[in-house]
Amino acid sequence: MSTKHAKAADRFIQNKAQEMWHNKTLWLVREKRDHQARALPEWGELRELSSRIKMHTVTHLDRYIEQFADCAEANGAVIHWAKDAQEHNEIIGSLLQERQVKKLVKSKSMLTEECHLNSYLISKGIEVVESDLGERILQLMDEPPSHIVMPAIHIKRQEVGRLFEEKLRTEKENSDPTYLTHAARLHLRNEFLTADAALTGANFGVAATGDVVVCTNEGNADMGTSFPKLHIVSMGLEKVVPDYGSLSVFIRLLARSATGQPATTYTSHYRKPREGCEMHIVLVDNGRSDILGNNDHVQTLKCLRCGACMNTCPVYRRSGGYSYTYFIPGPIGINLGMLKSPKMYYDNVSACSLCYSCNNVCPAKIDLADQIYKWRQQLDSFGKADRTKKMLSGGLKYLFNHPALYTTGLRLAPVINKAPRLLVYNNLNVWGKGRELPLFANESFTRMWKNGRVKKL
Repeated sequence: MSTKHAKAADRFIQNKAQEMWHNKTLWLVREKRDHQARALPEWGELRELSSRIKMHTVTHLDRYIEQFADCAEANGAVIHWAKDAQEHNEIIGSLLQERQVKKLVKSKSMLTEECHLNSYLISKGIEVVESDLGERILQLMDEPPSHIVMPAIHIKRQEVGRLFEEKLRTEKENSDPTYLTHAARLHLRNEFLTADAALTGANFGVAATGDVVVCTNEGNADMGTSFPKLHIVSMGLEKVVPDYGSLSVFIRLLARSATGQPATTYTSHYRKPREGCEMHIVLVDNGRSDILGNNDHVQTLKCLRCGACMNTCPVYRRSGGYSYTYFIPGPIGINLGMLKSPKMYYDNVSACSLCYSCNNVCPAKIDLADQIYKWRQQLDSFGKADRTKKMLSGGLKYLFNHPALYTTGLRLAPVINKAPRLLVYNNLNVWGKGRELPLFANESFTRMWKNGRVKKL
């Protein structure tokens, strides 16, 4: 039984050039991350600190989120609490409608993707403009992000050139990156100047000061919030960190893990509204408090949303972000999707080789691969276990529990080496699709040992 992910991945790899390009591009980012990590002797210590700080914070979330809300309100911001995506959208929709906002300019926010905010606001007659270049390209193409940090990583500049010809009336067949960037900047500058309100996400919320910290490379969050009188922040509860000392650890890890930079070009701190303006912060639960009570998967709340696990994942690199059915792809997306709805997103757990590379690069040391393995063990209880795999597992269990049968199987295995290809590679051998069986040895190690042809230590 092929899963939805497997079928989508199969379509992606039909284009071999795209598969190779996508794999190489993401691996280059992974290599840049490794270079930055090796340049810091304290890299391992920073990861350990990050893990401990995050775990401490999420296990004392009630204390820190209240402290953040109190400090933010003392600074002049207005705090709103949203239990789920619907409340989040309704709160933001009401704020905009009450002020007769016609155009909202957004900086990139995965939380608003999670809550499907854009489609909600558009249905209310409000124009939504994504200001991150990658997000804007995708918005013009009417496509979702395929990566949480580099949302348009799967799109080549030639495609962008053709898109801009159609949408922005740029020069025909000009896909020069500098030219396209200038064209996008000119286009977005007008959107910034004519927007009635701005919305940003939040990379971090500092409990001790009430600051909202946003990290960008384009300065689009700063541009968006500099002109309109209304600034709305959409922030998940887990984004809170205790203080500036804690923040410094995450800032040193975030960009290095995400894109291989020492730091993002802009690290913006929003503490209070500008004079004569408003700042509203929407604090969103949307299932996060439920994760707190899940001992097997609580570590997902430590995620910095850096995307390092995607950049290193051999499955994501070779199958693309759109192969995943949850809106966040890769190892962290597999786990978040299962926490959201196991019966809806179960197919993604097959998109893992259990190579543990994601565990090794995560700046918060989340046990991503361990969690995926646990989800796999629960598939049968959800009624979603693959029947073929169940049958094979049952057969292998029987084989391993009967030594005589196992030994006989080992002795006869070399027959496969000379069997007709059609007999070995067919629809019954799903594993053999895209793979070649190794040659079976004429004599097993067990037999060699018993016959004294292996030197005993």
